Amino acid sequence: MTKKVNVGIIGSGFSAALHAEAYKKAVGVDVCLRAVAGNSRERAESFAREHGIAKVYGSYKELLADGEIDAVDLCIPNVMHAQVAIDAANAGKHIICEKPITGYFGAPAGGEADAAYARTALAAALRSTDEILSAVRANNVKFMYAENWIYAPAIAKAKRLLKTGGGSILDIRAEESHSGSHARASKRLETAGGGSLLILGSHPIAAAIHLKHVEGRLKYGEPIRVRSVVADLAPITKSPAYQAEKRHWMVTDWVNVETWASVIMTFTDGTKAVIFASFAMLGGIRNTMDIYTSNSVIKCNMTPNDGIMVYAPSADIFAGEYIAEKLETKAGWNYASSDEDWIRGYPQEMQDFMECVAEDREPVSDGQLAKEVIEVIYSAYVSHHTGARADIAQ
Repeated sequence: MTKKVNVGIIGSGFSAALHAEAYKKAVGVDVCLRAVAGNSRERAESFAREHGIAKVYGSYKELLADGEIDAVDLCIPNVMHAQVAIDAANAGKHIICEKPITGYFGAPAGGEADAAYARTALAAALRSTDEILSAVRANNVKFMYAENWIYAPAIAKAKRLLKTGGGSILDIRAEESHSGSHARASKRLETAGGGSLLILGSHPIAAAIHLKHVEGRLKYGEPIRVRSVVADLAPITKSPAYQAEKRHWMVTDWVNVETWASVIMTFTDGTKAVIFASFAMLGGIRNTMDIYTSNSVIKCNMTPNDGIMVYAPSADIFAGEYIAEKLETKAGWNYASSDEDWIRGYPQEMQDFMECVAEDREPVSDGQLAKEVIEVIYSAYVSHHTGARADIAQ
């Protein structure tokens, strides 16, 4: 008998739409998108019509009071994650939470972050994470960390190759970059908690951590963890040369967050991962991971990939057809994704989460991974502002 899981989505924006479409592809579990709640009733009602959702609630607390809902999906600004997740746990709902799990959202003194601010942010973000996970444990609900990179077919295949090959991961080089988010909440520390490193870098950082966890469990019976980080950040789109240009192809209205980041992660076995995350890259979204082992090389090109390439002399030729996320123009040569959501792991992610609820098991991407990602990212902010290596507490 097919098990049924009733889901309530909190939020009605970009990530909510990705998740809503992914739920529809679940198999072996009867997934019902029962309700949606958003800050704008009008937007939530439009979202409900588009995705076939029967109920629209005026607030997330009304949705949490719905006794038929088994799990809630948090597709809301980062600043809201902690309170809504704790309220959801206390309401007995399983939680699916978009990355990052939480963060620090205090305004920096003088408008610019410094070393003191970074240390405060690290402590506060970890404290907030622990509060969420404590509420999850106290109420015996599941926390499912919506990190799609973990479920992307390329990464899943890489894991199988690593298990079969048996080599040691020595070096990982990974990146997520594009020309910038248009969401207002992403522009300020007070609502986003960080810039390109937190918003984009969380994906490759999570995947690198996950792969070393898998390797450690296979070889030693316990995960290999991150020992330290060194980072450099910049508000690169505020450079005088770029600001002086007459036309800006990239998003430029960032307030006080970094738009470029580079992080070197050192693991407890002495191996490395180098992560790049930028809001200053044209040509569509870039999701890549190169894995160098002692006996192999595995290159994961999630986007762009050359499964299908198209050319048009004018942007209006393909105006009515989706090509790829964050693409500035449809003119010229482009990489057209045949199924971008599948390539990036969204249906596989929701399949795992729905099975977890239906079968009462733990997800591949869980609260512990979410916490380690937060610790790495906020330690990277400390490293940047102090100009020194930041150690990770084990």
